[in-house]
Amino acid sequence: MHKDWPEMAEQLTGAIKEMRLGSPEVTKAFSAMARAATAPGVIDVKTKELIALAISVAIRCDGCVAFHSEAAVRQGATREEIMEVMGMALYMGAGPSLMYAAQAIEAYDQFAAKIPAPEPKA
Repeated sequence: MHKDWPEMAEQLTGAIKEMRLGSPEVTKAFSAMARAATAPGVIDVKTKELIALAISVAIRCDGCVAFHSEAAVRQGATREEIMEVMGMALYMGAGPSLMYAAQAIEAYDQFAAKIPAPEPKA
């Protein structure tokens, strides 16, 4: 086993409780937002958890992976659904990097066209 995800979720739960004590208004607002976002609506709760898990992977958040994996299991997600969602996470994790790389090259080219090149060092 690479990481003990249930243990990570348990440890983070304790740390989050400490955060709630230190910043109660912000954490109350965050909890309210989480409840609103995960409530069943046009999209069912299981699908929302699968989306959250894919985002967790794409942004590389270990704690998020722990919590949303657990929630996906509790909502009845299958291993096959998780595997398909991981394909989307891989795609989206790499796709944004490609988009930003293209923009970085464009930015470089635009700045290089405006800023004179430094004199060669002797």
